Amino acid sequence: MSAQLLDPLLGIRPMQPEDLPQVMAIEESVYPFPWTLGIFQDCLRVGYCCWVVTLDQQVLGYGVMSVVIDESHILNICIDPAWQGKGMGMKLARRLLKIARQHGAETAYLEVRVGNKAAIGLYEKLGFVEIGQRSGYYPDSDLRREDALVMSLEL
Repeated sequence: MSAQLLDPLLGIRPMQPEDLPQVMAIEESVYPFPWTLGIFQDCLRVGYCCWVVTLDQQVLGYGVMSVVIDESHILNICIDPAWQGKGMGMKLARRLLKIARQHGAETAYLEVRVGNKAAIGLYEKLGFVEIGQRSGYYPDSDLRREDALVMSLEL
């Protein structure tokens, strides 16, 4: 129910090291080739914009973005499967884009699997447009690779 999004216990806040066990559980439940714990630790260490969506103390999703000079790159947005389709991905993406603007970014970029229609739809609703493809960008089953759409948004 979308009314759950109005719950005062629902929040978005910077990711903390103590969130990583919950983040990893979500990452591993969603992606066939998940990021490692070390990747998340490195993202926090180097100061990437790492945020979580929470309900009370439970992490429901997370996003990771880098901002360099006038460009931002959304590296990962992921919502727990039990909470997908409830607007949390949109809310988190909007927060990341707001932060990108605050850091002086003029353009946001991302890559998304060509087969991830839900994510592509979300990014298109935000105004992202396809600017290219990366052939064989993502690992896939049986040693095959899946192409990525490269998308951008003028901020």
